[in-house]
Order: sequence, then C-alpha cells, then structure tokens
Amino acid sequence: MNEVLDKPLAYAPITLSKTDGKRNTSIGNLMADIVLLAADSVSHLQNGPTVDMALLNHGGIRAVISQGPVSARTAYEVMPFENTIALVRLRGREIREMVRFLVDANRAHPIAGIRIRLDADGRLESVHVGEEPLDENREYWVATSNYLVSGGDNMRFFGDALEIRDTGYRIRNAMIDYFTTADTLRATVDDRFTQQLP
Repeated sequence: MNEVLDKPLAYAPITLSKTDGKRNTSIGNLMADIVLLAADSVSHLQNGPTVDMALLNHGGIRAVISQGPVSARTAYEVMPFENTIALVRLRGREIREMVRFLVDANRAHPIAGIRIRLDADGRLESVHVGEEPLDENREYWVATSNYLVSGGDNMRFFGDALEIRDTGYRIRNAMIDYFTTADTLRATVDDRFTQQLP
C-alpha cells in the first residue's frame, strides 16, 4: 500500500501553498482548476451541462504540495476528507451573492472559471464568468463539494440552488487522476481575483 501511495505521479517545481496570496493562492488555484476540469469532463460523459465555474473552501486544503515528486499520498494529505464533487445550478443573482461572500471573506477560497476585480477601496468593480460579464438573468453551473452544498463554511447561497447533482467523484480522486496525467504541476497566484493597488 505504501508503495502505491508513494509512487511519483507528477512533479511540483515549487511548493504550492494556501498562504502565498491574499485573494487567491497557488494551491487553491490548482485545486479549483482540477475540480472544474474534472466536473466538466464527468458532466459531458453523462450528457450533462457544461460547467461554468468552480468554488472550494480555503479551510478544506489541509497541507501544502511540497516542491518535488507528487504522489497519491500528497492528495490524501491535501484533501483527507471523503468530499465528492457536486454540480449546482444557480441563477445569476445567487452567483452575485457568492461573489459578495468571497469579497467579504477573510480568506482566499479557491475559484476557477470566474474572475473578480475590486477597486483600491475593496469595492466590487467587475465579475466575469469565462470571458463574459456576469449576467444575473441567466443560469450557471458551479462545481463545488458536497460539504459546501450543504451549507458548510457558511456558504448559504447554495441553499437557493435550482438543481444539485452529486457526481460521486471524490475530489481527492480527481486530484490523483490529474497528477497521473499532468507530469508537472504549474500553478501560481494569478489574476482570477485581484484588487487594484491604492
């Protein structure tokens, strides 16, 4: 078992941490990107909708990914929970609530597929889903964890979901599958959630 857990699957050129950025972090960005990619792939295999974005919680990331070889054990250390990927259909106004939650949060909750801009005073300046401005009159599919769908981490906006589909695909397993195909983990603090300098 240890041999299987410790077999190198990929390589991290730098240590990925959840404390290396204010509004987004390297490991958070990697996790959200993995969940968005996995959720969209599973949804398409099941003839489901295209997934627009992903949201995870900062507290759910329990370890760094250290520079060097990355293994299945790495995934168990980062994500020790049995959380599965859930697909949630939300109206644009609930996405707006989600954005307000993220702006007010004191931690960098991982996001992917959505870009948030704040002005120098911390006020919301713009929100884009993919390349398009957020439209409160349309519906979006969000990939998240079954824990957050149930209101974990005070993410109560999921309570107004139009539809919820639990894929049964564990986030940890999605990480291991990604490591198996990625070769090198490329993740940095980027521009998905930024605030203008004063």
